[in-house]
Amino acid sequence: MSAAPSLRVEPGKVLLAGTWTLAAMQAALPALQHQLEAAALSNPAWDLSQVKRLDSAAAILLWRTWGNIWPAEITLPEALHETFARVAKLGSSEVHTASRTKNILEIPGQLLLTLLAELYGVTALLGQILLDISHLLRHPGELPWKEFTANVYKAGAQALPVTALVGFLIGVTISYLSALQLRSFGADIFIVNILGMSIIRELGPVLVAVLVAGRSGSAMTAQIGVMRVTEEIDALSTMGVSRTVRVVLPKIAGLTVAMPLLVLWTSAMALLGGMLAALLQLDLSLAYFLDNLPRAVPVANLYIGLGKGLVFGFIIALLACHFGLRVKPNTESLAANTTTSVVSAITMVILVDAVFAVLTRHIGLPSL
Repeated sequence: MSAAPSLRVEPGKVLLAGTWTLAAMQAALPALQHQLEAAALSNPAWDLSQVKRLDSAAAILLWRTWGNIWPAEITLPEALHETFARVAKLGSSEVHTASRTKNILEIPGQLLLTLLAELYGVTALLGQILLDISHLLRHPGELPWKEFTANVYKAGAQALPVTALVGFLIGVTISYLSALQLRSFGADIFIVNILGMSIIRELGPVLVAVLVAGRSGSAMTAQIGVMRVTEEIDALSTMGVSRTVRVVLPKIAGLTVAMPLLVLWTSAMALLGGMLAALLQLDLSLAYFLDNLPRAVPVANLYIGLGKGLVFGFIIALLACHFGLRVKPNTESLAANTTTSVVSAITMVILVDAVFAVLTRHIGLPSL
């Protein structure tokens, strides 16, 4: 039977003996803590030469008693050096992390470094996707058709109801508010121009992108993140299956294909809502609205809207997959990366939309 842990205080020295393990200390742990704290007040020398066995729990207890620093004088057997070294290393890193305050100049620097790291990760993922596409073009039999069609269905077909509802309500709202202003100037007929240009060229693509980023983008990040937590991604690598071919590429291709169709669908529903509101508010018939829409909104605006949908879908899926692959095997990382994925996708959509607005500012304008 192992000897119980004991502590003896001598003038200027504290002697520890016996077995210092969690199982041995459990019965007398409160008393031992009190004795150690009382002995440490006089800053004595510590002698552990008679300790037969010591585990990490006892080492942490002693390290905290010493104030997370080595005593001025200590006699420590060679066999216990490694245990205390691990505890000292862990304790010093915890104290450093908790007590260190950031300089105000470090915050933008850290943000810049984080942004560069994320940009590097996205670029590396994009490069890997291009390599996989070149491989699949040479070996078309390996194309993941089932995964691709499944993602088109999930990101496209299942999103039709919510995008239709939101698009219809947005069209009603814009038409109603515009009608109130146009009526006061006697410019009722220009409701067609306002609805057509705003919805087909701008609101349709951006509205769908925001909805898809919150719906499909977060789902993609969460799905890949769960696969990381459950080590399914590692299992694919072990079996020699490319994770980008089977997991990432179908999601990106599926959402890229589905987004222009969703933009067209949502814009049509928004125009329908706007037409109904114009009929009720301004007494403009549906036939008049449909007859004047092609003249008020040139077809180039439709191509611009569909092009935006294509680019937005690719960006949302790429960022969703990137942050999904960055998830660490814990639920906190999964939640944080899912949130970051949605926020980053929406931010990038707005930035890219601004670039589109500048590049296409002379395209699709109605002729006077």
